[in-house]
Amino acid sequence: MKQYDGSTEKDEYRYKIIKPFELLINIEKYELEKSQNTLLYRQLNDLLFYMADNADRYPKMKAFLWTLEARGIKRQYYGIVPRADLEEQTKLANMFLNLLYWE
Repeated sequence: MKQYDGSTEKDEYRYKIIKPFELLINIEKYELEKSQNTLLYRQLNDLLFYMADNADRYPKMKAFLWTLEARGIKRQYYGIVPRADLEEQTKLANMFLNLLYWE
């Protein structure tokens, strides 16, 4: 995301699909977005719901989602994010998790 700081390329696909992840690394922003039920918050919820639904394909998601739930980040389905975007986001998260949870 930092590569887009101060950039005019914020409409770029890669930026758009990574944007919801910022709520996972900034709990204050998460709580603010949640209290306002923003688009970004709903997009993150769709992603987390999709991850849970596809945990059989991405087994490391189970531990990841459990960790988020333990921190009060729960999922709810809103149906606003296209499936193709959810799949790309999940692949990206899985890539990060592969770096954290070595086999």
